[in-house]
Amino acid sequence: MVLEIIIVIVVILLSMTIHEAMHAFMGYALGDDTARQEGRLTLNPIRHIDPFMTLLLPLMMVLLHGPIFGGAKPVPFNPNRVRFGEWGAALVALSGPITNLLIAFIVFGLGVICGIITSGGVIQPTIYGMVISTAVSVNLGFFIFNMLPIPPLDGSRILYAVAPEGIRVIMQKIEQQGALLVLVLVLLFSGAVGQVMFGCTRAILHIFMMIFGV
Repeated sequence: MVLEIIIVIVVILLSMTIHEAMHAFMGYALGDDTARQEGRLTLNPIRHIDPFMTLLLPLMMVLLHGPIFGGAKPVPFNPNRVRFGEWGAALVALSGPITNLLIAFIVFGLGVICGIITSGGVIQPTIYGMVISTAVSVNLGFFIFNMLPIPPLDGSRILYAVAPEGIRVIMQKIEQQGALLVLVLVLLFSGAVGQVMFGCTRAILHIFMMIFGV
């Protein structure tokens, strides 16, 4: 269990650092330098860690044997300064979870090439198997959870791009609650969230297995 927790923490720090850095880099590429001005245009994990979302929540899910998910300190950006309006803001938001999906895909492929992942699943007795399975599950968890269309999660930015002004105002008020809303969501609807995430994870893994022929 101790080794598993250490691996989970390391994978989370690396995955969420890249996730948040991609938000910052995408915002900067689209014309907004807010993240750079506030020191978030970096791969330094210390700049991105949120004690609850990055560490406590994922570790709690490990102990509860649930799907691993979490987040980090939101990267600041000004949607009025990015190109393409709300769609540009959506690109900034989606760049993080899409990066996690890409990481999971690459790690899964490496697991297949190295013989760690077979048609029977992940061979876990070795530390390499634990690292591969943890990296895949953590990054898929971050992708799926952050794509939920609920403010302040990244997936809500798609709704911002298509919703009428009145709905956007309501979403902005909800978004101000930040991590508190996420905590309530996890505590009150953990079963439903878990079912959605397990179902989506199985579907994505099935696609990965078809792509890599295992």
